[in-house]
Amino acid sequence: MKVVAFERNLQGTGASRRLRNAGKTAGIVYGGNVDPQLIELDHNALWHALRKEAFHSSILELEIAGKSEQVLLRDVQYHPFKQLVLHVDFQRVDATKPIHVKVPLHFLGAEESPAVKLSANVISHIVNDLDISCLPGKLPEFLEVDLSKLAAGQTVHAKDVKLPEGVTLVLHVEQENPVVAQAVQPAGAAADEAAAPAAEGETPAA
Repeated sequence: MKVVAFERNLQGTGASRRLRNAGKTAGIVYGGNVDPQLIELDHNALWHALRKEAFHSSILELEIAGKSEQVLLRDVQYHPFKQLVLHVDFQRVDATKPIHVKVPLHFLGAEESPAVKLSANVISHIVNDLDISCLPGKLPEFLEVDLSKLAAGQTVHAKDVKLPEGVTLVLHVEQENPVVAQAVQPAGAAADEAAAPAAEGETPAA
């Protein structure tokens, strides 16, 4: 995905306000063996790009003054209540060095799982992304989580998610192996099951 930015020389609250009034958003590019560079971007184009999942987890081609470099989106600051992007951070990437990125999860096959079809369970998504490590060229846009074989009450952990070649979980995720998805019985169904034996044991009033 391509992002067009422009060099920015002025800093401070006043300069940022003037940028916003002109329909621009302030940003910065850092990393590598190059000094951080202040940039500005068209706000509306950036706003629409940020609504795309891939923009948050893909290597982006950032063009500044006719020169392109590969970057990752690292941080976005939004206005507390307005539909307004206040600031964005991009990090330069080196094709030869591993990167750590949060990658979104796509959950597949829930409706075909025994948990849903046979036990009327509900699949709860505990986390929606995972921290991974890989070379920039190996970065997947998302990871698929296969739920088609999930049985009632079972869970899917981070280590159960199939990773593409060259992609690994970051160390703390590998060690903690958090729950990614879980098949749970709806509260109403559990209450109905608990009430059923009691109802069967009742004797009709005389």
